[in-house]
Amino acid sequence: MAVGASGGDTVITRMVADDHVPWFKKRNLRRLYLVMFPTCIGIEMTSGFDSSMMNGLQAVGSWVTFFHHPDTSILGLMSAMYSLGSICSLPFVPFVTDRLGRRLAILFGSAIMIVGAVLQMAAQNFAMFIIARFLLGFGIPFAIVAASSMIGELSYPKERARIGSLFNASWFIGAIVAAGVTLGTFSMRSTWGWRIPSVLQIGPSLLQVAFIWFLPESPRWLISKGRGEEAYAILAKYHAEGDVDSLLVKAEYAEIETALELEKESNKTGWKDLIGTSGLRKRVLIASFLGLATQWSGNGLTSYFLSKILDNVGIHDDRVKNEINLALTCWGFINATTLALTVPRMKRRTAYLIGTVSLLLIFTGWTIASARYSITKGQASSRAVIAFIFLYSPAYNIGYNALTYTFLVELFPFHVRAKGIAIFQWWGRCAGFFNQFVNPIGIQNAGWKYYISYCIFLAFEVVFVYFLFPETSGKSLEELAFLFEEKAQEQHLERVEKEIQEDTIPISPGSFDKKDDAVHVESVHKQ
Repeated sequence: MAVGASGGDTVITRMVADDHVPWFKKRNLRRLYLVMFPTCIGIEMTSGFDSSMMNGLQAVGSWVTFFHHPDTSILGLMSAMYSLGSICSLPFVPFVTDRLGRRLAILFGSAIMIVGAVLQMAAQNFAMFIIARFLLGFGIPFAIVAASSMIGELSYPKERARIGSLFNASWFIGAIVAAGVTLGTFSMRSTWGWRIPSVLQIGPSLLQVAFIWFLPESPRWLISKGRGEEAYAILAKYHAEGDVDSLLVKAEYAEIETALELEKESNKTGWKDLIGTSGLRKRVLIASFLGLATQWSGNGLTSYFLSKILDNVGIHDDRVKNEINLALTCWGFINATTLALTVPRMKRRTAYLIGTVSLLLIFTGWTIASARYSITKGQASSRAVIAFIFLYSPAYNIGYNALTYTFLVELFPFHVRAKGIAIFQWWGRCAGFFNQFVNPIGIQNAGWKYYISYCIFLAFEVVFVYFLFPETSGKSLEELAFLFEEKAQEQHLERVEKEIQEDTIPISPGSFDKKDDAVHVESVHKQ
């Protein structure tokens, strides 16, 4: 059977397109997603919880009093230590993720975050609090990089984009919980007003530790480590309901194996090799841009310093601030989840262009309304700012929430995927550290004029996306492994076609128990 077809479709592309059976009617795939969701969703919940908690704590009197009314620089440092911890851990993340596997990397990061959350709750002074936040930030990249890679590599091809988008949308679940908790504790006079939200940050990490044992390892990682039998068994169990003779599974395995062989032949797996070819340089440039754009699009203002923004438009009541914070996070969850289920059906470039243009227009309106309030002090301008803040949420979520990790997993081939996502995280965390430290100073000293810098960067984003973003939708990860390398792509297709025609599989029918959880698949020897 030929792999290629008119329009460049492969066996996988055609079979997935013809599969109209929803995932919830497939027993094994349903079990996989029911384990994957709490494991991976808990990771983004941690980031969402942290942002919303730091927003809410600024309106919690006991926290403000305990830390002696932190000024703008101290407040910025408290928020930025989370990003600084991430920056310090990122050089080690690809090593752990690629050497130990996706599952153990998630477990490792979760353990560090549990320690950080406990220390944050028990903080006795400023130094202890920022060390705890550093540890929380140090652990999160291990979990995020491994989980985003695992989702793309383990999901059924038809649902890969939507599952990846839901992963990022789960940020708002943690944010809603934190906003609700701080709304409930802001009036407490004891230090438990801020210690309760702090200790609850341990919850998402406990989810990861509890469910990771029931999640199978990435088949691509297993094949890269010479454990093809286990990988094939996992693919057969979850992508073909246990049918080891499935043509889809054979094609998937052949594509993964040949792609990894070609990547291994190139022997380009080091950090310096990421700039060794034109294709990889383009990927690194796009990932670096995404890291900056996801933080420098104005979202850092509402994520960490909503209280300061509301002060600048005449809203000073702590209860009202916490109510707006909770309403904004709930609205974000609703539109992010809706967009995660719908946007992956669109072309990637189209979705990013809609998002960046919308952000530019909305943020410009936000800036103008803020300027009008500084002049007139009118309620209409104040309400307009709040309206623009709520409009901003879906505009940001169209691209930078719904597609970011999906796009990154599609952009980078397996052998540098962890490094590519780590580069995205590094630029994002550096931008986040800068924002978290500078934003409160800029808001206080420049007011609405500070927002102009974001308008300028948003205009740059529109131009960058239009000219440099490739289209990645509708293709398998192995097809996309050679997105910028046409010669290697042709060679890959030829090898896949040959392997499928030979009809060789690394596992025999009945050689693994379908009742197994597929986490520990029995080692099988070819006869």
